Amino acid sequence: MRKVIVVGGGAAGLMAAVSAAQNGAEVMLLEKNNRLGKKLLITGKGRCNVTNTAPLQEFVKNIPGNGRFLYSVFSKFFNWDIRSFFEELDVPLKEERGGRIFPVSDKAIDIVNAFEKILHRLAVQIKLNESVKFLKVDNNKVTGVITEEDKLYEADAVILATGGSSFPGTGSTGDGYRMAKQIGHTIEDLFPALVPLECEEDWVKDFQGLSLRNVNLKVLVDGDVKKEMFGEMLFTHFGVSGPIILTLSRDIAKWLREGKLVELSLNLKPALTKEQLDKRICRDFEKYSRKQIKNALGDLLPSKMISTVIDLAFIDENKFVNQISKAERERLVDLLQDMVMTVTKTRPLSEAIVTAGGISTKEINPKTMESKLIKDLYCVGEVVDVDAFTGGYNLQAAFSMGFVAGEASSLE
Repeated sequence: MRKVIVVGGGAAGLMAAVSAAQNGAEVMLLEKNNRLGKKLLITGKGRCNVTNTAPLQEFVKNIPGNGRFLYSVFSKFFNWDIRSFFEELDVPLKEERGGRIFPVSDKAIDIVNAFEKILHRLAVQIKLNESVKFLKVDNNKVTGVITEEDKLYEADAVILATGGSSFPGTGSTGDGYRMAKQIGHTIEDLFPALVPLECEEDWVKDFQGLSLRNVNLKVLVDGDVKKEMFGEMLFTHFGVSGPIILTLSRDIAKWLREGKLVELSLNLKPALTKEQLDKRICRDFEKYSRKQIKNALGDLLPSKMISTVIDLAFIDENKFVNQISKAERERLVDLLQDMVMTVTKTRPLSEAIVTAGGISTKEINPKTMESKLIKDLYCVGEVVDVDAFTGGYNLQAAFSMGFVAGEASSLE
């Protein structure tokens, strides 16, 4: 019976421990926190979006960070497998918009409890509050781990599942990168993915807490439109966040690192042409002709935006509607379909949902997740240079990598 140590009790580590034990290994799971699955508990706003129903090709397209590397692991363990896995553990799942899969209970704790239940049943030895300091390597083969308290745990194989550098409060403090680098692995540059953005304009703060739906956002890089997305976004005290911002943030982070000028052009009324929007405003102006303009835009805009929008259009908010000139109205139309914000930086890596970068996929066998440099060392989850958009793609990647590594590490 092979002894397998799993370092890290997140999504990838939990699945790796289950898979290794199911394949006959004697498994020890080391977790630095005082409980398992701490980051799992906050995923999907505490609801845990475990996977997505997207077919394989579409699924991989939603993993911009080396998605093609995962074809092999997805062929062995994919979205229908993880659904069966949880439902067999009495965690019924449901599908929501965009193919997102959640527990029926809407509680991430049910996912963590299911893992704890099966780990106990498989007699996996779980050691909490146990932080690993080094990987023990002899003659290019991993032989165990050394903890922060200098305890040596010997093993036939080690699965490194320490997570990334985002949300350090959950234990993801970049330990795995340091350990992998010490034994010769290449760590691709780390940067935040799925992260809010900071903006230069002070007026953005006026909209703090405002969520907008059905808006269109263009990303301009040095003046050229590079990306465009329709959906929902959120204003914050520092800039912008929300689904479309998070999805676009990976590319934006790279452009910012390259020193590019990145601007966001927000279209509040993308369903209307410029002419249609002008007619719509004219109707409102006719309806509220005897009111000041600050009291005449309530049918068109959220109240929180009105004063700022009028100011940005260079219109006196106390001016009566019937006194608004054609030029002023045209400025208002233009602004509503092209509200420009300058991105100064992303929020810190510690606030990102996912870390991009990590252990180079060129140094990992995609069929087994075993290191090509160190025998019997397996690297899985966010510690690997793989990252995806929101929607269940990241967790599925972690589960699939963990499953395959667990199976491969348990074999002689």
